[in-house]
Amino acid sequence: MENLHGYVAAATAERTPAVPVPARTATSPRNLRLMTYNIQTGIETNEYRHYLTRSWRHVLPNVERQLNLARIADLISEYDLVGLQEVDAGSFRSGFINQVEYLSRMAGYRHWYAQTNRNLGKLARHSNGLLSRYRPSAIQEHKLPGMIPGRGALVMHFGDLKNPLTVVLVHLALGRRTRLRQLDYLADVISDYRHVIMMGDFNCHSRSKEFELLRRRTHLCEPLHDLHTFPSWRPQLNIDHILVSPSLQVLETSVLNYPLSDHLPVTMQIRLPEEIELTA
Repeated sequence: MENLHGYVAAATAERTPAVPVPARTATSPRNLRLMTYNIQTGIETNEYRHYLTRSWRHVLPNVERQLNLARIADLISEYDLVGLQEVDAGSFRSGFINQVEYLSRMAGYRHWYAQTNRNLGKLARHSNGLLSRYRPSAIQEHKLPGMIPGRGALVMHFGDLKNPLTVVLVHLALGRRTRLRQLDYLADVISDYRHVIMMGDFNCHSRSKEFELLRRRTHLCEPLHDLHTFPSWRPQLNIDHILVSPSLQVLETSVLNYPLSDHLPVTMQIRLPEEIELTA
């Protein structure tokens, strides 16, 4: 299992409460199974009142969080590329466990990367994470524009860097004006690439002004509108998305009804063009 940062936190192995599974064989390199999932740092929320009664879990460690992370690991283990939002990269509230590494270990992924966008030291490390059965050729971290710092985008390239598969993982701001700036920035980031997947928690629906801007400036599209993911116990908003280039054939897309967070995961299966070769 490869930590793409080049190091592994020693405390994680000591605190892992379950037995990790071996790294699983990736699917055919022509087909790729994708998931994006906001896991709310492993907090299971399935009623509005839990935002109040379980709010302490955002700052304090607890056994229930680890049990829920084990359930999340089982859920994501069937996919080749998983983008995670609202993960903790190892602080007091997570029991000093890097949750991206933990999930990669428990779900049998070979490669993982955590991007910390708001580092509160020992109290919290707000991060995005990507788990992959394939080795990336290059990794880039981007700080997204905004009045309040702490939003980022993780860009990974797979295959030949002259014509790669480019995967962009995002968690956008709550305010529309800032989201417009962030998507305008990201449009510049991906402008030179033909095969792109952009996924994450966009905090806006697919018929929004933000998506209109993205469609005008890029070739990305969402195969299905109105896939509701939030709140997980009564989904009414479609704010989690997977967008793809026309060169990537979409075989299937869906929302999984597993309320292990306050969001539901979005999944997609795509077929890659012959020119893209992935390395496990």
